[in-house]
Amino acid sequence: MPAEQRAGLGTTALSSLQLSLRNREYGVDFNMIVDKLQNAAAYRALGPGIAAAFDYLKSQDFANIPAGKYEIDGDNCFAMVQDYETVHRAEKRWEAHRKYIDIQYIAGGAEHIGYANLDTLKVVEDYDEAKDITWLEGCGDFITASHGSFVILYPQDAHMPGVAIDNPEPVRKVVVKIAVR
Repeated sequence: MPAEQRAGLGTTALSSLQLSLRNREYGVDFNMIVDKLQNAAAYRALGPGIAAAFDYLKSQDFANIPAGKYEIDGDNCFAMVQDYETVHRAEKRWEAHRKYIDIQYIAGGAEHIGYANLDTLKVVEDYDEAKDITWLEGCGDFITASHGSFVILYPQDAHMPGVAIDNPEPVRKVVVKIAVR
């Protein structure tokens, strides 16, 4: 069964979705997307940067790649392979980015990832253009992201990654940054 049918989208719906997503720059907003890498084909229509990111994620054996930054398409699309220990929610902050869309792929372990629309949170540190980050506070929802899953986060999607599910545990994550056009 094609991925778009598994996701509940017929071919016509997918074409409409592609058209709407291409009009995002005209004020159409979307929420965080959560899925498994095996279903990535359903999201290729979101743009060439996202398609390139998924091609990269599907082509690598992340168990055998050192942590670090990897170029996919220069500053337009690159990956950061990260190893870290999750921490309790009280130790984390909400963050958001303006210049890049994130695809956060869990290559090992599991964590909670928080989501809130940027408009529902309070800015606690002004936007740092050099680091492309705004720090925020407030409330949001959390999902469990486990091995093989990914989230796509747009600039209006504040997020809190790296949160321990119960107790801190090691996670291997690949964050692919895609330049907003």
